[in-house]
Amino acid sequence: MPRPRYRRDTDTPTGVEVPVVLPLVVMTVTSDDTMTVTVDGAPFLPAPFAPPWQRGSFATILDQLTAGHATPLRVEVREADGAMFTDIITPTRKRTPLPPPPGASDGLVREAAAPVPAVGELAVLHGAGFVPGEDVAVAVIIAHSDAAPDGTARGLLTRAQLSASPTGEVILLGRVSGTFTVGHPQ
Repeated sequence: MPRPRYRRDTDTPTGVEVPVVLPLVVMTVTSDDTMTVTVDGAPFLPAPFAPPWQRGSFATILDQLTAGHATPLRVEVREADGAMFTDIITPTRKRTPLPPPPGASDGLVREAAAPVPAVGELAVLHGAGFVPGEDVAVAVIIAHSDAAPDGTARGLLTRAQLSASPTGEVILLGRVSGTFTVGHPQ
């Protein structure tokens, strides 16, 4: 597929290159909530051996596509009942890490233990599909990492972030593959 032609936008001080035509992402949802995805007519498939795309995969798919294109995308969602929705999705900007707070020494920050919250202060997330009685980990995502070309991943945390976990465990969860690792970082 030929690369889209660009025009120089001379009305902006940065002279940003804007595609003449936005890449078109078509998500077709079937009656069983699986879906197919194409980008400019070419299939966009899940990772090898991963299950087919599901309706709940929208965010994952759009994150992958916006990161890969670095331009806005025109997204059409075609429902099984014939309904169609269209939107323009823009890539998120890369966030730069915050500098360490004043008084931090050797990159370590000591935090006071938080008091146990009252029941009215708790947030709840419900899920379904678990095996009765299975151990279900509860994790708060504080960072993301990308898998290396060989399929390995690592999570880098500051000692302060790790000390906020009462169990000291970290979970790496592949949002596409469903692969997960639970362990104690060293």
